[in-house]
Amino acid sequence: MAFLDSTVVNVALPEIGRSLDSSMSGLQWVLNGYLLATASLILLGGSLSDIVGRRRVFLAGVLVFAAASMACGIAPSAGLLVVARVVQGIGGALLTPGSLAILEASFRREDRGKAIGAWSGLTGVASAVGPFLGGWLVDAASWRWVFFINLPFALLVVAVTVRHVPETRNPEADGHVDILGAALIATSLASLSWGLIAAGDDGWASPSVLVPLAVGVLALAAFVAAERRESHPMLPPSIFRSAQFRAANLVTVAMYGGLGIVFFLLIMQLQQVLGYSALEAGAASLPITVLMLALSSWSGQLATRIGPRLQLSVGPLVLALGLVVLATVDAGDAYLTGVLPGVVVVGLGLAFTVAPLTTTALGAVDDHHAGIASGVNTTVARASQLATVAAVPVLAGITGDTYLDPAAFSDGYRTGMLIGAGLVAVGGLLGLALVRNPTDEEAAERADRHLAPVDRFRCGVEAVLLDRCPGRVPVSTLGSDATDAA
Repeated sequence: MAFLDSTVVNVALPEIGRSLDSSMSGLQWVLNGYLLATASLILLGGSLSDIVGRRRVFLAGVLVFAAASMACGIAPSAGLLVVARVVQGIGGALLTPGSLAILEASFRREDRGKAIGAWSGLTGVASAVGPFLGGWLVDAASWRWVFFINLPFALLVVAVTVRHVPETRNPEADGHVDILGAALIATSLASLSWGLIAAGDDGWASPSVLVPLAVGVLALAAFVAAERRESHPMLPPSIFRSAQFRAANLVTVAMYGGLGIVFFLLIMQLQQVLGYSALEAGAASLPITVLMLALSSWSGQLATRIGPRLQLSVGPLVLALGLVVLATVDAGDAYLTGVLPGVVVVGLGLAFTVAPLTTTALGAVDDHHAGIASGVNTTVARASQLATVAAVPVLAGITGDTYLDPAAFSDGYRTGMLIGAGLVAVGGLLGLALVRNPTDEEAAERADRHLAPVDRFRCGVEAVLLDRCPGRVPVSTLGSDATDAA
């Protein structure tokens, strides 16, 4: 649901703009309201997952997400739609890190590459199929159905989770929640986004731009200082002691920063300039879905076997090449010769990169910090997308009602896509320079520290996953209802 919703809205943006009489800045906020909430609070969601229980927080996120989706679908104005999107992002911030942390806590290390590869592949498929599904819903019914579609998914997710997903927590967590840190990072990201988006209408020298940008920078500095002083920060500075973790997140910043602008601009280019219907614009990206589904799990296994450095160097460069090809798409181009080649190259770059990038970020920290690590990596990705969706249209000259003028929008589209390609290429260079493959000794040492599932135990009412629990029976003997039996 969360990853589908991150792209399903894109194809509906032109229709939302016409229906609610919104400017380009309003459409940016429809996307950034969601990204802002997830980027601000996903670290808090990771902390809560470790403290309260990963399944419990996951379920709470699903329910909040579903309620906000209903509110989005009935929103009578662009302002109320943005508010509902912010609440929807809060739900996404609770459920996304929980899902990854559940995998990290439930699989042996040697199996995690495949498991996270499947997770990455399916979330990538959801992101890629979003424009197609959104286009079909817009053409067949209304843009409002791109939000209503989440409701049956939510019911299914709740039913499956309650029945099949065991509860896990970090046994070392002490129950402290870093509210100050969450408030400061939310203030920083919101202020920076406001300033960047306002620059398109008011100009860079306007107080409505400079003041929020200054507040954002100050709040970010205050966040860093507060996390250093906080006894139990939601973003422990110690997590960045791992050079591999720092490298993976730097690659994430560059890659997702460039990628964040792609579907936003490409879908609008196809509709506003090439004359595609919403369904046709959404279907244009289907090859990405096919490639992600076919290759992501294999890509995760390959990174486990040979190390992630090759994929995190070459993959972003392939993706950047795809964006350069897509930057040439213009009025009159045929799909097979003008759009499809770039889409295929983008799909290959994503399939080669996403799974090993996620696996590297999570594998670089201690198992007990799975919730925090997944939260940091997802926050970095969302914040980077937030920044590019706010800044790139302004830098490319796409402001006000420009999206309604095909010629003007096409010029800005080309500039924006090339900026995105440059950012992604920087990610590949960072991967080459900073990411390293683990030595055989390091891999063996980490594998020894992580016991197989048959040697792990669930103890107590909450069925906390522990390595040892004297007097209890192994999980493997309890069957599918392990939590209830414990």
